[in-house]
Amino acid sequence: MRTLIDIGEAELKALDEMAKSENVSRASLVRKAVNDFLARHERIRQDEAFGLWGDRKIDGLEYQDKVRNEW
Repeated sequence: MRTLIDIGEAELKALDEMAKSENVSRASLVRKAVNDFLARHERIRQDEAFGLWGDRKIDGLEYQDKVRNEW
């Protein structure tokens, strides 16, 4: 899918130089940058979720058993 973005002249020049030195297209560099950004953002979300149960005073397995027994 194609999209239109605005990039400053300095950034565009830097991308072109990098693309030339790595022998890849400018578009492939932008795709890689977007993928890296999304992967980093996902890691941050996972890190924020890790240990959410830690503040609770009840054991997780006990809570699970209690809730299941209510069914």
